[in-house]
Amino acid sequence: MIKNDSAHLPARSPTDLSRRNLFRLAGASAALGTVPLAARSFGSGFTHSVASGEPHADNVLLWTRYVAEAETMVEWQVAEDVEFARVVSEGSATASPNRDWCAKTIANGLSPDTWYFYRFTAPDGTMSDTGRTRTLPQGPTGSFKLAVFSCSNFGFGYFNAYGHAAEANDCDLAVHLGDYIYEYGAGTYPSQEQAHALRALHPDTEIVALTDYRLRYATYRADPDLKRLHQVMPMIAVWDDHETANDSWKDGAQNHQSETEGEWEARKAAGKRAYREWMPVSDEPYAAYDIGDLATLLRLDTRLEGREEQFSLATILSGSSDADAAAAALVNFRDGDWADPDRQLLGAAQEQWLAEQLAASKARGATWQILAQQVLMGNLKTPPSIVSAISSEMPEFIRTRLLAAALASQIGLPANMDAWDGYPAARARALASSLEADANLLVLAGDTHNGWAFELDHEGAKVGIEFGVPGVSSPGLETNLSAIPPQDFATAAVAANDQLKWADTAQRGYMSVELTPERATNEFRFVDTIKTRSTRLAGIKRISSEAGSRSLSI
Repeated sequence: MIKNDSAHLPARSPTDLSRRNLFRLAGASAALGTVPLAARSFGSGFTHSVASGEPHADNVLLWTRYVAEAETMVEWQVAEDVEFARVVSEGSATASPNRDWCAKTIANGLSPDTWYFYRFTAPDGTMSDTGRTRTLPQGPTGSFKLAVFSCSNFGFGYFNAYGHAAEANDCDLAVHLGDYIYEYGAGTYPSQEQAHALRALHPDTEIVALTDYRLRYATYRADPDLKRLHQVMPMIAVWDDHETANDSWKDGAQNHQSETEGEWEARKAAGKRAYREWMPVSDEPYAAYDIGDLATLLRLDTRLEGREEQFSLATILSGSSDADAAAAALVNFRDGDWADPDRQLLGAAQEQWLAEQLAASKARGATWQILAQQVLMGNLKTPPSIVSAISSEMPEFIRTRLLAAALASQIGLPANMDAWDGYPAARARALASSLEADANLLVLAGDTHNGWAFELDHEGAKVGIEFGVPGVSSPGLETNLSAIPPQDFATAAVAANDQLKWADTAQRGYMSVELTPERATNEFRFVDTIKTRSTRLAGIKRISSEAGSRSLSI
């Protein structure tokens, strides 16, 4: 049951960072909130504050952007104190026009489980904002908390989930599961009617070329709440489809038309390059992070590394003259292409790497094995009751999609072929690897804009749990299913899906996942609004799992 929470959540202990110092760090970014984006230029010097990511026990990646007349070396320092009296690591990094002036470096020689402050200094003595970061723990670890995000569409409204997480100041690490940006031009998604009047996109066309992607990142990264989140917390991030184009896979995308937008490989390379320039991430497509003896977090790429093309229910049903023909087409698909035992989502190399990492994590005694990845792993079929809510007033493409999904569910097929549901053999292999390793699996998923909680199983055996995070600002199922009260749809979805134990399809927000040796506790934190800038919460839903149970306590 969701309970109201009109107050902000308590901050962490003053030894991590006092609230006075937190706002001292974030003040400059917050002040930008009063200035419309269209009235600002990105200028020169340190244009987009600072960020950090890729933390390990003894190092962390630092990021800034410094625009000058020519390639410039900027100095950096990491200190134990905000006054930089106790500097523990320092060096230099290059800000180059070849990388859109983004500078990245690795600060080594750090102590485990420690908060640090960092800053960059230009040759003329000007300084960046001061950032805060932290290393991962090593050895016995009592608790660790993740702030989990996904699906932040600039045009729909404000990034209040980011703002709340920074202000709450009670998490150790941000984890972003993709759709950090969206590629659409103005008036597409959101439509002109849906778009927030003060959230203008740059460029205002769909992004295809490298310069387009760079400008879109510059627009997003100028948002004060996103800037502030990066400034006070390290991040581990994965891309999903919209960092390139909607429903992307290794050799194409639904929203890429080669005849007018050029070769997919060129667009994919541009999206990847801009992402790696503007984000505090490594160039590795997938990676592992040890959180002491508490957990191993495995960052996966379910999108571009090895994914085969998604199936389309509309294509499968095209040409069906009546309901019987449609049902026959779906049965043939279910028993044929959909069940292909060789079908890939991760790709063979990454799939083998995942199996090895699960086993290694369990062998070293880690309590939790966490998959930080993009799309839902749990089974999710469309509730049959959805048919009663389909009306002639709905746009035709939505009616067609919903009718196809409802028919598919009666045949035993899932609703979303873009998720693991569209790759059942690949999912079975991943879950079997988890069971073979005797892992305590905790899956984090983005992409859907809604909140979900699953108990995962494979061939009758419990495997683990999954939390799907609501979108930061992207709209959920309530947009296309406005005729059905969201709670009614959530109740019907849970009833129609054995693995699904809870759902929220109407609110925006983020997740706070606290790990201890005894349990994992997830707080779905729902923001009050995205139409005005606010850190007020509308409510919280807490769901936990006892370590080793592979089940949920709702």
